[in-house]
Amino acid sequence: MGPRRIVCLTEEPTETLYLLGEQDRIVGISGFTVRPAQARREKPKVSAFISAKMDKILALKPDLAIGFSDMQADIAQYLVKAGVEVWIANHRSVEGILDYIRRLGALVGAFERADRIACAFESKIDDISRRAAGLPFKPKVYFEEWDTPQITAIRWVSELIGIAGGHDIFQQVGLAPLGRDRIIADPNEVVRLVPDIIMGSWCGKKFRPDQVAARDQWETIPAVRNNDLYEIKSPNILQPGPAALSDGLDEMESIIRGWASKRTRAH
Repeated sequence: MGPRRIVCLTEEPTETLYLLGEQDRIVGISGFTVRPAQARREKPKVSAFISAKMDKILALKPDLAIGFSDMQADIAQYLVKAGVEVWIANHRSVEGILDYIRRLGALVGAFERADRIACAFESKIDDISRRAAGLPFKPKVYFEEWDTPQITAIRWVSELIGIAGGHDIFQQVGLAPLGRDRIIADPNEVVRLVPDIIMGSWCGKKFRPDQVAARDQWETIPAVRNNDLYEIKSPNILQPGPAALSDGLDEMESIIRGWASKRTRAH
C-alpha cells in the first residue's frame, strides 16, 4: 500500500520511516541526514536542502518525493514537472510534528504504528511538562538558531523550551514561520531581556559559546556571567521530526533542570 519508492529531501521523513519499519521504501535521502546513522550507509544521497541532483533523483524512478518548507519549492516544482508526485510538509509546531508522523504513517499504510509512536511522544511530553511544573525556578531562555544575523528559535523549538520548564524570551517572534522574520535586529535586545540560559544550534556549524560571550555588552547577561551557554546539535532540534521530540527535548530538560538545581543550591 502506498508509495514504494520514496525520495526523502530532508531528514525527518527518513527518520520517521525508519521508526515505522518502512525504510525499504526509501531510495534516496538528503546529504544532511545523520539520523539514523544506518540511513547514511544504506541510502544514496541525492539532495542538500535548497539544491538536489535532479538527474540522480529521476534515475531512481521515485513514486513520491517528500520535503519540507517553501525553501524547497524550486526542487518540488522541477520534480512535479518531471511527473513525480511531491509532498512538501510545512508544519512548524510540536502538534504539527505529531500530526506529521501520523500522516506519513497513513501514507505508507502504517497508521497504527505511527499513532503508537505519536502517542508515546505525547505521553513523554506530558511527563516532562509535569516535572517542569514542579521546578522551583523557571529560567528565561534565549535560543539562537544562527549567529550572523542572529536568528532566534522557530516555533517548535520555542514550544519545547516551555515544555521543558523554561520561558523563551522571544516566544512571540518564534511564531513567525520564516527565518528572516525571526532575525534579532538589535542584539542589545537580548541584553535587555536578561536570559538565564542561552542555547545555541547554529544550523550546519558548531555553536561557539566564547564568541557569543564576547559580544558587546553581553557580559552583563546572567547566562554569560554564570557560564550557562549550551549547544544542542542541529540534527537533534532543528529538524521538524522525531529527533526534536526525543533527544532534543531530553537535552533541553537536562539543561533547564541542571540550571534550576544550581539556582536552588545558591539559595
